[in-house]
Amino acid sequence: MRFFGKTNIDFMGKRKTWYTISLVGIIIGMLSIPIKGGLDYGLDFTGGTEIIVQFQTAPDIGDVRTMMDKAGFPKSELKTFGDPNKILIRTQAFGEGTVVGDKIRTALTQTFPTLNPHVIEEQKIGAKVGAELRKDAFLAIIFSLIAMLIYVGFRFKFIYGVGAVTALFHDVLMTLGVISIVDGLTPYTNFEIDQNMIAAFLTLVGLSVNDTVVIFDRMRENQKIHRSMGLMELMNKSLNETLSRTIITSGTIFIVTVVLFLFGGEVNRGFAFAMTFGIITGTYSSIYIASAVVLDYTNYKQRRKLKPAAAEKPSYETLH
Repeated sequence: MRFFGKTNIDFMGKRKTWYTISLVGIIIGMLSIPIKGGLDYGLDFTGGTEIIVQFQTAPDIGDVRTMMDKAGFPKSELKTFGDPNKILIRTQAFGEGTVVGDKIRTALTQTFPTLNPHVIEEQKIGAKVGAELRKDAFLAIIFSLIAMLIYVGFRFKFIYGVGAVTALFHDVLMTLGVISIVDGLTPYTNFEIDQNMIAAFLTLVGLSVNDTVVIFDRMRENQKIHRSMGLMELMNKSLNETLSRTIITSGTIFIVTVVLFLFGGEVNRGFAFAMTFGIITGTYSSIYIASAVVLDYTNYKQRRKLKPAAAEKPSYETLH
């Protein structure tokens, strides 16, 4: 089944424009991180105590913050949890047993007796364990990118591996930037970097490189068939031939992740959002980043080979 009929889109002719768009998008996303005070790490990576409280009616966040300050937990993080009646309370305080949780429960009951607050979930993790998990998550992403570079480099040529990994870095940075920008804008976009989010990034890396490998495979096949065709024309031909397959594959995943984002619950929402946006950037980067890097590097090498030949060519005066 072909989603599109035969297309003849000049993908590579527009690559410099898309380079610029990608660069601007990454810069804006990365700048938003320090502007918003850094990434919002989950309890997995920071350590401390996290409690989700459900109220009978939506409380005033300012009143909850004041309560936490009086209870001895200043600088606690508060945000709605999918529903205005649910508040997520996170503090770096960590005590033996249920000491911290019990203290917060008591303060809630005394401060909001008419709102009938009750804790529906509580978890805690040590700061040392959180730091180790954060380091391991970072290493997992880096090692996966290195593994992809080696795999694609051996399967094709080294520059193809560089193009694929450049596209993967692009996908991760773009997705991370968008998560930072939209975090906290609505009750449905209260995201945090936790183990679920890291799983989304690693899944995205695998899906994106798979799409890139399919395109590179078609390029290799066409190189054998159309030996006299220029590289740019051959790349455009290969991208047009795989376009239908790319849209169908990425489109089905996109539909699933959108449904998961809307109806999968608060726990899965961060994972679903990262995958939804990542599928878009992964499809785009396979064309305008991975393939474009290979084309520009190959053109650069050809220009360097032609320079010595031009320098050695006799001038008109020498011939006559």
